[in-house]
Amino acid sequence: MVSGRWIETGADLWKDRARSLQLRLRDRLRVAVDHHRRRPKMYDGYLSSTVERWLQRFSDFHRDTLPSSSTLYRKKVSKDIDPEADSVLTRMLQAVAVPVLGNVCHVFMHGLNRVQIYGAEKLHQVLENRMENKPLITVSNHVAAMDDPLVIAALLPPSVILDAQNLRWTLCATDRCFRNSVTSAFFKHVKVLPVSRGDGIYQKGMDMAISKLNRGGWVHIFPEGSRSRDGGKTMGSIKRGIGRLILDADNLPIVIPFVHTGMQDIMPVGAKLPRIGKTVTVLVGDPIEFDDLLAAGEKDNMPRGKLYDAVSTRIGDRLQKLKAQVDRLAVQEALQSQHYHDHVAERAAGIVQHVDWEALGMDNYMSIGEDHASPPRQEASSEQPLVEKQMEENSQDRYFQLGFSRESGIVSRIRGYMGSTELMLFSARCLVANSRVKENFKNIQEIAPLKAWNNFWMPLYESQPIPFPRRFA
Repeated sequence: MVSGRWIETGADLWKDRARSLQLRLRDRLRVAVDHHRRRPKMYDGYLSSTVERWLQRFSDFHRDTLPSSSTLYRKKVSKDIDPEADSVLTRMLQAVAVPVLGNVCHVFMHGLNRVQIYGAEKLHQVLENRMENKPLITVSNHVAAMDDPLVIAALLPPSVILDAQNLRWTLCATDRCFRNSVTSAFFKHVKVLPVSRGDGIYQKGMDMAISKLNRGGWVHIFPEGSRSRDGGKTMGSIKRGIGRLILDADNLPIVIPFVHTGMQDIMPVGAKLPRIGKTVTVLVGDPIEFDDLLAAGEKDNMPRGKLYDAVSTRIGDRLQKLKAQVDRLAVQEALQSQHYHDHVAERAAGIVQHVDWEALGMDNYMSIGEDHASPPRQEASSEQPLVEKQMEENSQDRYFQLGFSRESGIVSRIRGYMGSTELMLFSARCLVANSRVKENFKNIQEIAPLKAWNNFWMPLYESQPIPFPRRFA
């Protein structure tokens, strides 16, 4: 009985609470509806109509004077738009995180990859000699997800990377770098500003970038707005955002363009980790001038949108020219690298042929290799397919270029297990070992019991000297 009464009492209590909550919600919704109820007119008559007419005119004037979303204008930005970034804690964390990340990327690019930079002194001179309040903007093509910080770190010497206060700010989409609180905290402390795709050029992220420029800072931006769709072969159109950064800053910034190729091999589309052993070529161009555009805009009273488009077009033309130049440089480097490997292979083959294999105890291998060497090639008949002839000719050319002979068994055996560089190192070791053997035989002459043996062996050994190459590097 007691338990039954307790259950009924508890049920009644919950019913009362539910009823009370229902009444409270109804009152809340009723108040909200009352607030949105249309305001009644003041009263009929001449005064009410006059007041309403003036209110309508004021509303129309206010709407017409404010710029619409399709109208471009110059928006003034304060230097203190982001007070959180100026806090002592944020600056301390940036002073630690930015140099560490920059030096790691610098070592990765120059230590685990090969970077060829042309015109780096143009950027270094601007960083060292620009005035305190003179802003700097760098623009480049966007090939891989890690173009920044890898390419930026490769351009700068370690001494510059240590100065976190004067290093670049960059922009990144919120759906990539600011997905959660952890990534947001990390990118904020490595000087990355968030921008939202589709929010236009007057969003808060762009205002924050202009605020950094107004303080004389350095901002790096990818004016294409997104990565290349074909792995860096072509460049996309330049967006208006770069025009606003340049024209809306308090002081006209210095604009340095650079273009790179090869990052598509280090960080291909879909890869989660960068690769090593690749070659990246970077070309830094001369600063882009905009004084003539500003003078023409003031003289002809050019609309703001046309000025933005003119600036974007000039930057796009300069980047396209640099892109063509850096592609030619990359092809030339590839050809020079191929010639270098061929040269190394030829020198390795020459050193191998000068080694005294009999003195090293490898004459048996030499004879075995010669016994099993492939027979001389017969002349191709007229009925032999053209593809087989071409394959044999290419094979002969390859052996001829490398300086190898099909009849030398030991060379072909070594070549099957070693690359050209390893073969050259092996040959050098053989020469050093051969010279050490000769020195050891000379030292043995000082031992009296072996003088008779030395008198018999040394003339035979010295009768076949090994000619060292004149130049070995």
